[in-house]
Amino acid sequence: MWFGIEDALLMYADDSVRLPGFAAVRGNQVQGFILLTQHFPHAWEVHCMAVRSEARNKGYGKALMAHAESWLLQQRASLLQVKTVAATSPSLAYAQTREFYIHLGFRPLEVFPLLWSARNPCLQLVKFLQAR
Repeated sequence: MWFGIEDALLMYADDSVRLPGFAAVRGNQVQGFILLTQHFPHAWEVHCMAVRSEARNKGYGKALMAHAESWLLQQRASLLQVKTVAATSPSLAYAQTREFYIHLGFRPLEVFPLLWSARNPCLQLVKFLQAR
């Protein structure tokens, strides 16, 4: 997540036009979305995922991820990664983000202290995809 960084918001809006993605909609309002990036035929990344703050902890994120994983399996993907801010950051919001991904079966792989910036150390998490 990017929690109000305007440049990131604009980039993700542009990316939503060209990347595969899915939205969780209730009524006529988007509650959350996920965008995916393919790196290799078998390896994909969660490029961006967000759920409205008032819609969190209601199953939207879990449903989005389950739908994305099902779609990725149809694309013959076997590996999914996501990057977020590492635990060395004091941000409570990113602590919740890390917990969410770990709860869904992602495992920490590596920390890149300077990939984004010294203030935003990057944690890479990975998950092997399996048909359910």
